[in-house]
Amino acid sequence: MDLIFFGMQGAGKGTVGKQVAKQLNLEIFETGGALRSLAQEDSPLGHKIKEIIEAGNLVPNEVVMEIVEDFMQKLPEGKSILFDGIPRSIEQAETLNALLDKAGRTYKAVLIKITEETALKRLTTRQICSKCKKVFAADYKSETCNAPDCGGELITRADDNPEAIKTRLNAFKTETQPAINTYKDNMVEIDGEPSIEEVTKLTIQTLQ
Repeated sequence: MDLIFFGMQGAGKGTVGKQVAKQLNLEIFETGGALRSLAQEDSPLGHKIKEIIEAGNLVPNEVVMEIVEDFMQKLPEGKSILFDGIPRSIEQAETLNALLDKAGRTYKAVLIKITEETALKRLTTRQICSKCKKVFAADYKSETCNAPDCGGELITRADDNPEAIKTRLNAFKTETQPAINTYKDNMVEIDGEPSIEEVTKLTIQTLQ
């Protein structure tokens, strides 16, 4: 079964998703990563994406769905997917669901819930590695990354300020939340307020 992960910025969706995918043996589809990977390919789709990115344009929804379809076709038979960062709108939800239905794939949405207050607190105090981009919560006590073979300096993202964060949270409410609502009959909700480790454990227990 495929999983479609949702969560407000700061919910830890990406981090939890990686742990869940690892433990449940799922392949992660992350839109940004898929775009960057395909843009390096010498293929018609790769050339199309490279041209769009180099022109500084947003990738149209129909092209995003081409990428999803290409991703699914390259998977080993029987391999399930964890979708991270898609869909972001009702239009994307409808086209993604149609694509999954057409391929005969079963899926369930997972929503990691936190309050806006928690999101603001986490996002304004977190740091990221300047090299590998790993994210660290406020309680991490070192100034350097602990990822293997990295050791990069930790920095605060320029857009992790209260004003910019509120803009992103508002976009989540107006654009992504309506898409989430379309899955209400096929979705599990996870309390995202505890630690990442606890949220990961709870998510896996709920899905098994």
